Amino acid sequence: MANTKSALKRMRQNETRRARNRTVRSRLRTAVKTAREATTEKTTDARPVVREAIRALDKAVSKGVIHPNTAARKKSALARRLTALG
Repeated sequence: MANTKSALKRMRQNETRRARNRTVRSRLRTAVKTAREATTEKTTDARPVVREAIRALDKAVSKGVIHPNTAARKKSALARRLTALG
C-alpha cells in the first residue's frame, strides 16, 4: 500500500485511467472483430463496418491506448481483407 499523499493520488489516477482505457480497448476489439467477420462473409455492407473499425483504431491511438504501429498493422490487414473481397 502506498504511504505518501502523492503515491495515493497516483494510485487513484492510475485506476481512473485504467478504467477509461479498458472501455476504449473493449470498443476497439469489438469493432475490429465485427469488421473481420464482415470481410469473411460475402456481404455488401463490409465497407462501412471496416471504416468504423479504422475510426476506432485511430481514436485509440489518439488517446494513447494502443501503439500507432499496432493500429497501422490492423488497418492494413482490414484493408487487405476488404480488397480481397472484391
